[in-house]
Amino acid sequence: MAVLDKLTSQQAIELESKHGAHNYHPLPVVLSKGDGVYVWDVEGKKYYDFLSAYSAVNQGHCHPKIVDAMVNQAKTLTLTSRAFYNDMLGQYEKYATELFGFDKLLPMNTGAEAVETALKIARKWAYEVKGINENKAEIIVCENNFHGRTTTIISFSNDPVARKNFGPYTKGFIKIEYDNLQQLQETLESSNNIAAFLVEPIQGEAGVFVPSDGYLAAAKKMCADHNVLFIADEVQTGIARTGRLLATCGNCACPEKNCSGTPEVKPDVLILGKALSGGVYPVSAVLANDAVMNVIGPGNHGSTFGGNPVAAAVAMAALEVVADEKLAINADRLGEIFRAELTEFCKNNHLVESVRGRGLLNAILINDSEDSSTAWDICMKLRDNGLLAKPTHGNIIRFAPPLVITEEQLMDCIAIIKNTISEF
Repeated sequence: MAVLDKLTSQQAIELESKHGAHNYHPLPVVLSKGDGVYVWDVEGKKYYDFLSAYSAVNQGHCHPKIVDAMVNQAKTLTLTSRAFYNDMLGQYEKYATELFGFDKLLPMNTGAEAVETALKIARKWAYEVKGINENKAEIIVCENNFHGRTTTIISFSNDPVARKNFGPYTKGFIKIEYDNLQQLQETLESSNNIAAFLVEPIQGEAGVFVPSDGYLAAAKKMCADHNVLFIADEVQTGIARTGRLLATCGNCACPEKNCSGTPEVKPDVLILGKALSGGVYPVSAVLANDAVMNVIGPGNHGSTFGGNPVAAAVAMAALEVVADEKLAINADRLGEIFRAELTEFCKNNHLVESVRGRGLLNAILINDSEDSSTAWDICMKLRDNGLLAKPTHGNIIRFAPPLVITEEQLMDCIAIIKNTISEF
């Protein structure tokens, strides 16, 4: 078989099974093309994408402005490493820091890398600024978190599949219940060695758990009162997904006025990834003000590809698309419609227990046990009916379409979801 021979779906699946590590369990559909909210499989069947590569493709598949930025820069200069300056990185750093309202940006490639970067910054800040004794710093995290799968990150995960047989684990983390301010307060008061609180504004992988109103603002104030850094992991929730430029939406500059919702809190450290590139290139970033970021000096942290010219060009284009096309406002408006429609549907369908989410990051809870196959089987039927989604935590189905979706397309998708579940 020649490398570029056209494959059937079954051939492609068999190739991955034989030659690739089995570290994922994909829905059995083999995609070969994407455009906006649509994807096509190798046989030419068209689907609505309701996962958006875990919210990396907020701007839609193959957005021409973002692809053009990547191609044009790739024809000019792709990589210098950070041994030399390049003419794109500074422009990107200026654009992003002014947009999100921070002094400094540290560029990386993937979400997990950015989380690791934030943890290192927080520990170094704890020793050099807060005055915690070396190797004593502790970071508060939340149960059922998902920040990636590096050795350090799985050390504070409570997902047995991600953790089992990967020890010994990294120390220095305290787990508390998500959306529990009393427990956060008690933990902050229990030790003088707390460096930071790392939190997802909405727990996406855990099943789109939205915290109580005011939780993030109260948590940020508690952290400030105890001289503890508030770190927001917005890898999945950021870049307009939740109907705001950021789910925390704290005092970002946002000159285009493309946010919806009331500003809530500005993190001390902001972690971004996924849709920072519109899904066309690995780009992530950690943002903070000088009082925090200036603890990092030459040799403390880095990446050969982090901050490369292609990444910088792509990220600027991706952020411009969000502003130009007012994707936060679209996500906010259409998310309200989606939840209203599915909430009403739940009242008369015993299979769907509830709907939750914000913007166009939503989930339905299937009325079955976590170890059942019902949610998976529903996703298989949705696939057959032209819509792609994926279960999380067994009995939860996450729905996260590209933010360029129109109301007409959304209503078509809602009809597919309702009909599929009704006929299931």
